[in-house]
Amino acid sequence: MRVNREIRAPRVRVISSTGEQIGILSIHEAMAKADEEGLDLIEISPDSNPPVCKIINFGKFRYDQTKREKESKKAQHQIKVKEIKIKPNIDVHDLETKMKHAREFLSKGNKVKITCMFRGREMAHTQIGKKLVEECCAKLEDIAVAESPPSSLGRLLIVVLAPGVKKKT
Repeated sequence: MRVNREIRAPRVRVISSTGEQIGILSIHEAMAKADEEGLDLIEISPDSNPPVCKIINFGKFRYDQTKREKESKKAQHQIKVKEIKIKPNIDVHDLETKMKHAREFLSKGNKVKITCMFRGREMAHTQIGKKLVEECCAKLEDIAVAESPPSSLGRLLIVVLAPGVKKKT
């Protein structure tokens, strides 16, 4: 964004500080008008022919612009992936507690990664873990959708749940 003497175009379309169009002027006339009002000449649309410039207070303009950017960043929500770790021999109450936490994470808009870990001889009975993970998905299906079916990575069985209600067809 070019300001005052940085503007290189010989002729510019000028908009006054009140927002009305003054017309197409030479750069020197436009600078004189801006100086007359004690404000700056700012190039708003450099790509148009002729470039559009506005007479405003540059310091206030920059302040308002950064304020708008901060407000838009504040409105954004960062989606995080929260992980719930379980084992095939987990107790019923422990599983309910973990599902309550998962439900809480999903209601806040975060994704939940359910990881079932197998140790030692548990690897011989991976179907128990798969059944457990599918049960977890079933418990949370009213507020979450599985991004993909449970996948096995070595000693881990993983499924990622995203917030959102499954659409019925």
